[in-house]
Order: sequence, then structure tokens, then C-alpha cells
Amino acid sequence: MLEDILTGISTALTFSNVLWVAFGCLAGTLIGMMPGLGPITAIALMIPVSYSLDPTGGLIMMAGVYYGAVFGGSTSSILINAPGVASTVATSFDGYPMARDGQAGKALAIAAYASFFGGTTGALILLVFASSLASVAVSIQSAEYAALVLFAMTCVVVFAQKSERLPSLITLLLGLMLGSVGTDQLGSVQRFTLGTLHLSDGIPFVLVVMATFALAEAFRLAMHSPEQPSGTFSMRDLLIPLTLVRRLLPVAGRSSVLGFFVGVLPGAGATLASFFAYDLEKRLGDGSREAGVTAPESANNAASTGSFVPLLSLGVPGSGTSAVLLGVMLAYGLQPGPGLVSDQPEIFWGVIVSMYLGNLFLLALNLPLIPYLARIVSLPVQVLIPLVITFSLLGVLLTTFSVFDLGLMLALALVATILRSQGFPLAPLLLGFILSGLFEENLRRALLLSDGSWLYLLDRPLALGILVINLAICLIPLWNRKDS
Repeated sequence: MLEDILTGISTALTFSNVLWVAFGCLAGTLIGMMPGLGPITAIALMIPVSYSLDPTGGLIMMAGVYYGAVFGGSTSSILINAPGVASTVATSFDGYPMARDGQAGKALAIAAYASFFGGTTGALILLVFASSLASVAVSIQSAEYAALVLFAMTCVVVFAQKSERLPSLITLLLGLMLGSVGTDQLGSVQRFTLGTLHLSDGIPFVLVVMATFALAEAFRLAMHSPEQPSGTFSMRDLLIPLTLVRRLLPVAGRSSVLGFFVGVLPGAGATLASFFAYDLEKRLGDGSREAGVTAPESANNAASTGSFVPLLSLGVPGSGTSAVLLGVMLAYGLQPGPGLVSDQPEIFWGVIVSMYLGNLFLLALNLPLIPYLARIVSLPVQVLIPLVITFSLLGVLLTTFSVFDLGLMLALALVATILRSQGFPLAPLLLGFILSGLFEENLRRALLLSDGSWLYLLDRPLALGILVINLAICLIPLWNRKDS
């Protein structure tokens, strides 16, 4: 193994590959900052460039584009509450309020350091345990995934504030309903499409997230005219105080480890990892906004690294982004799987080693930009509102090329504004929408394997254990009520 790692180091540190790491990170970061243009778009735009490279250089560049886009996606989440990348949605929960309170520079700096820590931790774990983790990922099947997703949705409702449990449940169910719109993947039957072909492919994620967060926030700003946050920025914001470092270091550590292992699971990915980490910190940590930014940013970058385990070791794409990367590998004539590890170790280990190098580049690229990016929130409301609306409309239009989707986004934004004004949290809605397809797909696959018997979920020890924990969590409100 040591020999393989040394091979990877020598491959990644060649002059050309170092340049391609830097180029990939820069391109991914810039594209990731644009609301609506996530890692899939970034990689797709870079495919023509990759064809002119050798397989190792091309994959190293594409890997840089991938985690660069995740790294840069936090910027729009924090500054204008427009998380165009699903894995940075949780970052906006506390990052955007920090920006509105005049702490945009601090929030961006914490996000940059947390992303670097998470990506570096993930790369180190991947370097040591890449081969053995693949066999663990294979043992996790549909029943476990369904139980795990149910666990995530249960935690969102149960651990909400007492007054928000019912509203959280309602918006979660609304998100699940929105996620079920479109064509049934197993039966090829259209559901809840109202007879229009525009909804046959479902409601795009970028449309929902722009409507519920970016546009709804723009409408709120237009109606309430809040106090303008300070746009001042000090370079001291880049220097996190030692006391805050000591407080956030455990947060970043446990979130990175959690994120990496969730990312290893095919189909889970950085989105689920970021929500898990955020929810864990809100329940077990001090509940500070700084921790609320650190946790999801550490987790999603570690998960992005972890997603390369099933892709490279098994040839199993765990997300849409991984599927595009798989297509790039096949175009190079590479066959991901155990054979790649043994037959072409310079590619396998070169990509892994380049990830650590890429995280160094990302930190060096993003920190100098923070003083300029932090000034966005100090723009007058008369300028900021049209800016947010323009980014939202362009993000959806450039993704779907559909005028119908623009109208649907405006309608959802109005509904989201009304829900928010009535005290309904929108985060559970978005979580339900994101997880609906993953939950339905794995639950139905598990039932198909058992000829429709629900007892199959109880025959698998890990799935049963997760369901038991789920049930125990549901009883917590009753226990607290008894104590009070």
C-alpha cells in the first residue's frame, strides 16, 4: 500500500497535473458560486477540456472541478440565501443570518476553513482506508438506505422546537409531495403532472430551492425593508480567534468523519451528509451560528471526497455528479472497479493524492476573495433585491430552458413567502423534496426483493437497528411531556 501511495504522490505532483488541479479548482469554485450551477453543470462544462488530456490529468482536473464547485457553493448560500447546490442548503440556515447581521466576512472565512478541514480529513481517510471501505459500502443495501433516510426526516421533526414540530411535519410532507411529481421511475406512470408535459420530468431541484430561499427572501426584503447590514470588512475576520478555533475544531472533526462515511454510501452523498451534520450539531453542540456553518461545510466536502470510494473502487456512481464522472472515465476507456486499483494504481492513487493538493489550492483561492465578496450584502436593498431575483431567474432558465418553470418558481415563491410569514419553517420542505426520491426508490426496491413483504426490513439487522432508533426518537416528545 505504501508503494501505491508513493506512486500516487509522484503522479499528482507532476507539473502538468498540479496545473490541472489548480485549473479545476478555480473553474469549479467560480461555477459553484453561481446560484443554480452546481457540480454537475461544472463538470459538464469541463468535459470538452478533459478530452484533450490524458486520463490521469483529465480525472484529476474533473475531481478538482467537483469539490471546487461544492467548496464555492457556500458563497451564494451565505451572501444571498441562494444555495444552488443541494449540499450547501444547510449552510444557508446560519450562514445567511450571519451575513445579514454584518458578519458576512466571518461566515465566509469559517466556511472556507471548515471546507478545507473537511476535504483534507476526507482525503486522508480515503488515502488510508480506500480499499477496505469499498467492501463496507457494498453491504449497505436498499433496506438500510430507506431506514436511514426515514431517520433523517424523523430527526428534523422531533428535534425541532416544541412550537415548530407540527409546522415542520406539515412542510416536510409538502416537500415529499412536491418530490413525487413527475414520472414514476419504476412504473413509467406520470403522477400529479396535471396533464402537462412540463411536469413529466418532475420539479427541478434548482427551481424549488430558488423559490423557497432566494425569491422568498427577496419578497421578504421587499415587504419589510429591514435594516441594512454593515458592509465593513476587516482582514482580522480571516483570522479566527483561538478560543473560537478550540470551540469549532471538535465540530469540524466529527462532522468531517460523519460526512465522509455518509459520502461513501452509494446514493447518500454530500446533501444528506450536510443535513446530518447540521442536525447533529444543533442537538448536541452549543447551537451557535458559527457551528451551524462549520458542520455542514466540513461534512459536505468530506462527503464529496468519500463519494470517490464507490466510484473508483466499485464503479458505482452514488449521485448525479458521480454518474457524469463515470461517463468521463468510460469515455477514456477506463473501467472503474477493483481492476482499476490493481491494474492502474497511478490513476487511482493519483486522483486521491491530488484531492489534498486541491484543498490547499481552494483555500488559497478563496481567502483573498472574501473581502470583495463580503461587500455584496452591504448593497442597498433596491439593488440587492433585483440582483437576487435576476440570479434566481437566470439560474432556473439556464438549467431548464423553460418559461413554464419560471412561472412555477414564482408561484412556489409566493406560497413559500406565505408559509414563512405564518411561522412555517422551509428547511423541512426542502429536505423532504430532496430525500423523497431516494426514500421511495430504496423502499420500493427493498419491497420488490421481498415480494412486497414489509418483514424484509426487519430481517436485516442494520435496518432493524435504525428503525428501532427511529421509534425511540419518536417517543422523546412524549417522554419530555411526561417530565414537564
